[in-house]
Amino acid sequence: MNVNFLEIGALAAALVGFGLLYYLHRRRVNFGIRTLVGTAIGVVIGLIFRENYTYVAAFGSIYAGALQAFVVPLLLFSVISSITNLGESIRLQKVGLKSVLFLLLNTFTASVLTLAAAVGLGIGRGFNYTLDAEAQAAEVPTVVDTIVGLFPRNVITSWGNNAVVPIIVFALVIGIAYNKVRKHDESVTVFKSFVDAGNKVLGKAINWIVGFTPYAVTSLIARAVGRSNVADLLPLLTVLVVAYVLCAVQLFGVEALLIRFIGRLNPIHFFRKIAPAGVVAFTSQSSVGTLPVTIGQLREELGVDEDVASFTTSLGANLGMPGCAGVWPVLTAVFAIHASGIHYSVPQYLSLIALALLVSIGTVGVPGTATITATALFAAAGLPVELIVLLSPISSIVDMARTATNVVGAATASVLVAKTEGLLDEDAYNRVPKKKTTSSTEETAAEKAA
Repeated sequence: MNVNFLEIGALAAALVGFGLLYYLHRRRVNFGIRTLVGTAIGVVIGLIFRENYTYVAAFGSIYAGALQAFVVPLLLFSVISSITNLGESIRLQKVGLKSVLFLLLNTFTASVLTLAAAVGLGIGRGFNYTLDAEAQAAEVPTVVDTIVGLFPRNVITSWGNNAVVPIIVFALVIGIAYNKVRKHDESVTVFKSFVDAGNKVLGKAINWIVGFTPYAVTSLIARAVGRSNVADLLPLLTVLVVAYVLCAVQLFGVEALLIRFIGRLNPIHFFRKIAPAGVVAFTSQSSVGTLPVTIGQLREELGVDEDVASFTTSLGANLGMPGCAGVWPVLTAVFAIHASGIHYSVPQYLSLIALALLVSIGTVGVPGTATITATALFAAAGLPVELIVLLSPISSIVDMARTATNVVGAATASVLVAKTEGLLDEDAYNRVPKKKTTSSTEETAAEKAA
């Protein structure tokens, strides 16, 4: 049996890193700082040991699998609980409509911002490329298939495939049905008790798993850095840099403006308190997997009503998504237009915005989603879909920024919905956090993880 000593060395280095993270945890160092330390350790391991990350990557795979195992049932219970708590259909309709409005507003602003920057910078002009003749792009479902796929057909199958939108639709129907039945039959309240209890238990379980985030981050980052071919990335460096800059502008600029002028709130408080969710999203590359942290920060630190936080962020993991459905598809589309020498008129460029909004509906918040949304946009716009394969080497690196942008955008929408509906505790929102190691959610998870 051949022994790969570099694989073993990478594993040993990771275990040393885990030891350091555990020491920091015992010293009660902030959860976010420990996650960033884990990121730095992962980068070093990836640069030193390169593609020899098999053993190290196993820790991240286990973590990601555990998150996905719990997220779908958590969504099912949390959405039903939220809808049954909202109760009155008028309030439910207003919260639902505003959630969709603010989520799509995020995608719209990200698309417009990206289009202006990409066209202005001439992204893709003069770029020479030769595609592999055997390269295949992801298969894109038809518009009808996409719409049909948004609705539940087999909940178990949707659960197994992590198709979250049908699960949410299923939960919405159950919750609304409960509200109607309860008006005439109080005996169904036992169902409500079961759902609320299940929501609490699942929330506790996933919070415990989240406590392992710093360790998993070390693994995931080491793999991401180790499998990247620097030679392949250099020609596309401009796209990589522009994508990160656009995500940063959307995240710190546009979201701040929305919080300030629509919510009439101080955006500094928002960014400081939502930061842990942004860090987890950046490193895990999963909007769905970050939901427990996002909801916890919104509820406990920002004073957002629990039902609004659960409903809007859950919806935001599948609809809108400014990073994966706004920045990346539009940026790559403009790149393809310029690289292919295709002439696009102003109305055609504007049509990209409308198409981006359409493909953002039903986006699944898991790693790799941006490739599907970009493929759908390319197919709808008549662009050469093969070019998406060319951009794939940098896509996983950009996905970190995209996911963080998605999560913060959904959190922004939650705050705005709560504020405009009078469901925001502004005293909690404006309260300066006491000096402590972590938020209560993180601390519980971290203690359990130890």
